[in-house]
Amino acid sequence: MNEHLTNAALAAAERGWHVFPLRPGTKRPALHGEQSCPGTGPCAGGHRKWEERATTDPDRIRATWSHGAFNVGIATGPSRLLVVDLDVPKDKGSSDAPDGAAIFGALCERASHTVPDTYRTRTASGGTHLYFTAPTGVRLTNTAGTVGELVDTRAWGGYVVAAGSITPAGPYEALCAPEAAPLPGWLQSILQPAPRTSQAPSVALMGQSGRYADVALATETRNVATAQPGARETTLFRAARALGRFVAWGDLPRHTVEQALQEAGEAAGLTVAECRSTLRSALNWSITHNQRRGQAA
Repeated sequence: MNEHLTNAALAAAERGWHVFPLRPGTKRPALHGEQSCPGTGPCAGGHRKWEERATTDPDRIRATWSHGAFNVGIATGPSRLLVVDLDVPKDKGSSDAPDGAAIFGALCERASHTVPDTYRTRTASGGTHLYFTAPTGVRLTNTAGTVGELVDTRAWGGYVVAAGSITPAGPYEALCAPEAAPLPGWLQSILQPAPRTSQAPSVALMGQSGRYADVALATETRNVATAQPGARETTLFRAARALGRFVAWGDLPRHTVEQALQEAGEAAGLTVAECRSTLRSALNWSITHNQRRGQAA
């Protein structure tokens, strides 16, 4: 088993992916925490977390895995990876509940794209990890539910369990495609924070905020209505994220935003159901993350 897991770690490192040990049979890091840091070795200059200690050095990998049958963690940030985690419903008794793969597939279809052909693994729970190379100069972080229900992502600050690792629930297995494809632009636009039209909402006087919100509503509605095929749902999603802050701050009623963007989305060619689904998730996220004026997410 040690040899099998050592080879799994070395195979990942050969791809340029930074690995670190996970506790045998689990998904938890095997490295010491800050409270128990000895201040020696890699931590001689101060405690280094698992993301900083992940490595592609084959000698360090062999030395580490010679001490135990560690599962293999891949630090996605240093590896320049964005991994899409397509999970399965927690309630497996409901056979008609869509899983993350189905939800992601529907999102790709609505964006007029096929599901990307890229390196992927089957997780121990029966889900799927899709590996993408992250764009240069962009620091993406982890998300949960931003893309869709049961669709999470791992980037800086996150890690995934590598193929070859084994847990009591089952193994992690490579499925197909030898290389990780570049992150699709349409998916990157969803993962990056919605652009702020202006800093004005953060500094506007209360008497001016309502007028600014009205202007923003008109602008975002026009952007959605004139969006081109292939960018319509992404434009709608980002517009809802941008306007959700005004709903959270009390500058715009939610039903006003929903009605305006629903009509604009349908005018652009989206179906009623597509608009409603996108608006619901984007507005819910934005309202939750913009409870205080001046701290827009």
